[in-house]
Amino acid sequence: MVFLSRKKPPPPPPSSSSAPPPKFPQPQKKSTDEPDAVEKMTAILAEAGCTLNNPYGPPCLPSDLHAFRRHLTTRFSSCSAERDSVSDLRSVFVAGFSSYVQSPSNLRRVLSTCSSTKRDDSLVRNLLLVSPIQLDLQETLLEKLPEYFDVVSGCSLEEDVARLIINHFRWLDFIANPDVFTDKLMEVLSISPPHLKKEIIGSLPEIIGDHISRAVVDSLEKMLQEDSSVVVPVLDSFSNLNLDDQLQEQALTVAISCIRTIDAEHMPYLLRFLLLAATQANVRRIISQIRQQLKFTGISQPCASQNKLKGKAPAYNSEGSILHALRSSLRFKNILCQEIIKDLNGLEKPRDFKVIDIWLLILMYMNGDPIRKSIEKIFKKKVVDGCIQEALLDQCICGNKEFVKDNFGSFISLAEHLLSSKEEKAREFGSHIYTRLFEGFADNYSRQEILGALVTHVGSDNKFEVSSVLEMMTVLVKKYAQQLLPFSSHINGILDYLEGFTVENLHKVYEVFSLLALSARASPDSFRSSVSNELMMIVRKQISHPELKYQKMGLVGTLRIVSSLGDATSVPDCSSSQVSDCGEILELLKTSVDSCRQSNLALIIFYDEFAAILNQKLLQPEIMEWIGKHLGEFESLFLADLDNGEMANKSSYSGLEGDLWMNLDGSISPICLNILALASSSSESCCLQILPSNFLLLSSVERLTNGGSLAGIDALLGCPLHLPSSKYFAAAGWQSLTKKQREILSLSLYYAANWIRELLNAFSSQIDKRDGCISQATEKDVTTKLLMRLRNLIFLESLLNNLITLSPQSLPELHPYSATSQHTEHPERKNEKRKLQDDDASQRKGNMKNKFKKSKQPSVDEHLRQPTILDAFKKAGVVTSQTQLHENPSPSSLDGRIASGSMHETCSGDESLSVKIPQLSPALAAQRFKFRPLLPQCLSILKFPKVQSQNIRNPEYKTELPLYLYLLQDLHTKLDSLVPPGKLLPFKRGSPPGNLGRFKLVELVSQIKGLFPSLRMHLNTAMSLLIKGEETSQTIWRDEFAKAGNPNTSNIVVSDSLIYTMVCKEVLLCFSKMLTLPGFETDKSLLLDLLEAFQPTDIPVDSFADLQPFPSPGTKDYLFIGVYCFYEDILNNACSFSFDLAFECLLTLQLVVTSAQKYIGKVSEEVIKKRCVGPIQGLVPSLHAKLGTSAEKLLRHEWIDETTDNKGLKNKGEMVQNILRIYLETSGSTSDLLDELACTILPQASLSKSTGEDDAHDHEFPTLCSATFRGWYKTLVRQILRYLVKVVSSEKRQNCQSEATEAHLRDIQKTVNVIVSLVNLCRSHDKVTIHGMAIKYGGKYVDSFLKVFDFLEAHIQDHNELVIQLVKDLQKATRTLQTLCSEAKGMKQTAITSKIPATKRSLERFLFHVKALLHTTSRGSNFWMGSLKHKDLRGQIVSSQAYVDNETDEVEEETMSGGEDPMEADELPLSP
Repeated sequence: MVFLSRKKPPPPPPSSSSAPPPKFPQPQKKSTDEPDAVEKMTAILAEAGCTLNNPYGPPCLPSDLHAFRRHLTTRFSSCSAERDSVSDLRSVFVAGFSSYVQSPSNLRRVLSTCSSTKRDDSLVRNLLLVSPIQLDLQETLLEKLPEYFDVVSGCSLEEDVARLIINHFRWLDFIANPDVFTDKLMEVLSISPPHLKKEIIGSLPEIIGDHISRAVVDSLEKMLQEDSSVVVPVLDSFSNLNLDDQLQEQALTVAISCIRTIDAEHMPYLLRFLLLAATQANVRRIISQIRQQLKFTGISQPCASQNKLKGKAPAYNSEGSILHALRSSLRFKNILCQEIIKDLNGLEKPRDFKVIDIWLLILMYMNGDPIRKSIEKIFKKKVVDGCIQEALLDQCICGNKEFVKDNFGSFISLAEHLLSSKEEKAREFGSHIYTRLFEGFADNYSRQEILGALVTHVGSDNKFEVSSVLEMMTVLVKKYAQQLLPFSSHINGILDYLEGFTVENLHKVYEVFSLLALSARASPDSFRSSVSNELMMIVRKQISHPELKYQKMGLVGTLRIVSSLGDATSVPDCSSSQVSDCGEILELLKTSVDSCRQSNLALIIFYDEFAAILNQKLLQPEIMEWIGKHLGEFESLFLADLDNGEMANKSSYSGLEGDLWMNLDGSISPICLNILALASSSSESCCLQILPSNFLLLSSVERLTNGGSLAGIDALLGCPLHLPSSKYFAAAGWQSLTKKQREILSLSLYYAANWIRELLNAFSSQIDKRDGCISQATEKDVTTKLLMRLRNLIFLESLLNNLITLSPQSLPELHPYSATSQHTEHPERKNEKRKLQDDDASQRKGNMKNKFKKSKQPSVDEHLRQPTILDAFKKAGVVTSQTQLHENPSPSSLDGRIASGSMHETCSGDESLSVKIPQLSPALAAQRFKFRPLLPQCLSILKFPKVQSQNIRNPEYKTELPLYLYLLQDLHTKLDSLVPPGKLLPFKRGSPPGNLGRFKLVELVSQIKGLFPSLRMHLNTAMSLLIKGEETSQTIWRDEFAKAGNPNTSNIVVSDSLIYTMVCKEVLLCFSKMLTLPGFETDKSLLLDLLEAFQPTDIPVDSFADLQPFPSPGTKDYLFIGVYCFYEDILNNACSFSFDLAFECLLTLQLVVTSAQKYIGKVSEEVIKKRCVGPIQGLVPSLHAKLGTSAEKLLRHEWIDETTDNKGLKNKGEMVQNILRIYLETSGSTSDLLDELACTILPQASLSKSTGEDDAHDHEFPTLCSATFRGWYKTLVRQILRYLVKVVSSEKRQNCQSEATEAHLRDIQKTVNVIVSLVNLCRSHDKVTIHGMAIKYGGKYVDSFLKVFDFLEAHIQDHNELVIQLVKDLQKATRTLQTLCSEAKGMKQTAITSKIPATKRSLERFLFHVKALLHTTSRGSNFWMGSLKHKDLRGQIVSSQAYVDNETDEVEEETMSGGEDPMEADELPLSP
């Protein structure tokens, strides 16, 4: 488009290849009323070289069209001398043209061209380029348009006169009067029919060009409101028109308003327009409106969707077209993707997410790598947070199948990423995507892609990923076994990774293939039986393999096949197939048992796996008959007959005499467990190794065949055990034994303990289920015997622990570890090997010493002499017989101690070996994983006692507390194994988990649901006994153990206070672990039951006066308050007698606050800071305040009291660190508290070797003494560094007002004061560890302080003195750091020198930052650099050559007169 002054170049000559012009009818003669005007017009055109009346077609134009238009322009120009005549001439010409085109044939002739390839050949086109008459002709033609509105749709352009007229308005070189023409065009447009209206709107950019006005946009907006069908041409015009910013914003508003009302078929065009029009200014508005107003109608009905799109694979439905438009628009607009990510990242609730949000994430993920990682991160985060639900994904996949199919790889890739995550929710969501894709797309290609991806996951080294994939495969096979059979060759790839699978995953793998084999056998296609044949072949190869790991695979596979093919509830197709299956199963079972004869561990696995199957389902009668015959050998192998309660044959075994131990049935018992005879016989020793697992299978069969009752084998519960005589456990008897005999003693006790464990597993189910299978009298008898057997177990394990300590040996494994892969060695097995190696080394060392030096008291086991737990008790003032235990160590504090020694260290002469309860020695812990695990059903024993508040002194219950402590420790260990790795508690509490057997989280959670009141009862009772301080006579303890048939109970030593304290600790630890279990996150009722069980009798409402209104009873807030008050009361009571217990209570309180913050709401730092100013809003800030008060109470408590168990804080440093950390983090003003502790309290502490009594007179914190000074120092220096990082990351420091800026500077000043005080403490304390922490954290502080310089530079003009003082104060610490670095290098303190380079670099950077700060603020004249005098920490000048090498260590530092001379106020002496 050009202006009028521009010259138009001459047109090119007509093409010779042009088609002949069409034939037109002869021109009609005009009426006599208008002959002059028409003739005049004809004459003017003839004068210019144009023949209007051409009998052969359109008017004949001259060859030089440019000269033609120039001639007419000159003729009609107003510059002519005869203006009036020119005006009349122009009017006559326009009138003549108007009269001429009244005839439709004439109008068609002047609109037609002589050439089909040149647009400029028509007469009207050339006349429109004559500026004097252009507007008149435009109005004339626009007035003719309504006459031709009624045109048959679909006709060609030559036949449609209206479109032909509009086409002549396009691409004109100029417009003489654009405003008038535009107004006239809009008037015609408003009355045009729809098809012509769309044509005109779409041609507007080509008609009016740059002459756009607000009227055009307003007119289009009005038309769009009246008729939404014109939205596409309107948007097309908006896109092509040259709109300014204001009109562009108006057009954008118009488009956004159409999102709700537009037809679905037009939505892709609208979205494409909006997204392409996005800028930094409007992108947020566009994305927000699209997310809010765009509604997807896709529903999760795969069949309906598939039928709808059947036969239309190349094309998308309306929603598919919308998605395609969104994807193409997002591909090249990075600002759109960034805004979408930012917008979706801020959504925190599931109801905020919509289907469009999921699609936006997936579409951006499809577009490639630049933001692919970001999409994966946010998608996983929202899935884990529960914001993205599975129902939304179902609508995405099932509602737009064709689009999903075309982008199938992207969905597979997203599912792969989620499935490889460590978070369980993410893996479940990834599995759901795979499942939905498998169910929604039944074609071979899609399912091959899915199965191929799943097999790839199986090869991962992420055990969580492999487990999730196999679990999903199991679900798919159960539902679609027949459909998966054709893809069996793809699924067979899983078998390549069998060696790396855990036992749990092996179960899933073989279940998949067993179900496929079962489905193949039921299929009429003969070729599908190859799946079953291949599975059988693999299993037989594995069973016959000599290595245990392959045998384990084969056994798992065998029994999984038995479970699938031998299920009694399955309905076979025909009897012959049933007979065939049973025969093949029995043959496979016989082959497995024969192969396991050579390996006890393999046979144990076989029995355990078979018992697990029988606990879940009933097998076919033939299989049950076979296993019954196999178990018939149990009595002949392991039992011996009794005559009036005595052994018929009392002969010795390997020189050892035997006794009947732990006879609960008395003389009426007809049998006994013949352990000694089997343990002493080398040929039969293997039988005892399989005894527990054999009995497990026997009890499972008995329970299955007798309706859950074990009445057929109840004699085994009370029968005695034939074990070595108790006289061998005296000092004289032990020393007379050979090494082989000692091993027999240890093995006998070991097998006896595991036998009792299996008895507890089997018969506790009788009490746990309460399904009516036993009478009330029988139930009471079983309950009594279970408690006795538990007492036997504690006695045996304590005695075995002493024997293992005296004579270390490796015990046979009775439960192959199944929680790790075959190539991963159990950690406790490594510890066992290390311990045995250490024992061998100590033996060799002792033998070498005995060659050159005789001991004053020679003994055959003198080389094993190490401090025992008894020695520790004696050192604390404990007598071995009837005296209380004053020292109260926690179980965790005793980890790592080795309790071993010779027999006459714990007993002398004919006195028997002392059995201490509870047993704290870890001598047996290294081999604990070899024991048979207690099943979760044994925890039901914790519910046996019914103790009320008035009978807590009942001796019967008090003597049962060791039993409940044993079960609580087992529950704690089980909970440890189930807590997710990422959910670590704030402090290391408890021991690492051992081998716990094959049970799942669901089983344990279902078992502990009913334990909450029992745990509360045991905790209350133990605390009450601790507070009362009453001790039970040792005679009562021994009598209770004697009632259970334990021999030599005279040497049992029980510590009441230790038992009570450990019961309290174990309940606290179990409560803490339960709060972190995944089951309590998903099941809210379970959490409420746990909280409700630990409610106090009365909640002190007055202590929550700032919480208004107070929560009503039964609400979650009320329950959290109750739990906190309950444990706070325990903490207050524990302060009077046990530091360890008080510390455990504080950690439990911290976890309660953390859980309340998680389940109720997050607490903001601003609310915490305002806590001391006004009332607290919300529960969590109130609990934070009370937690800080509790921590402060522990720090200020006097723990050194000779009348209690608190003998000082030695070895409590780490506990004190955590208490101090909690105190600082929950304080109202962390900076003020740090300033007080570091600048006032800590310098008063003494580092003398005293217990801390002298320190208590100097400050208010008795926990700050020489034993805990290092912990205090480390905690303070860490917290001040963390606080500075928070200050630096403050976003408002650059744009704050003067008062706020000054407060911010004061805050930074406090951190400087703290670090200066902490670093300068090194001048008075010469401990290397303190110096090392000062250098390490001091350098980190300086490094973080460098980030404050931008803020200082921005405000140094307004707060000059504050900034200068800030830097000068920090210089005091930097100088001390320099001195520390120099002394450490000179004294060759290697523990510190590794930290020096990083600190020195930070000091150098600090120096130059200060220089830059002063130079940019016109204070450079007050800054210069020199060399510091070499001084030591005491300020004395030393020779620099004393310990400086040839290289120059020290950097040039800024100084002024060494920093010692008086200086003016505006001078700044600086030296790091």
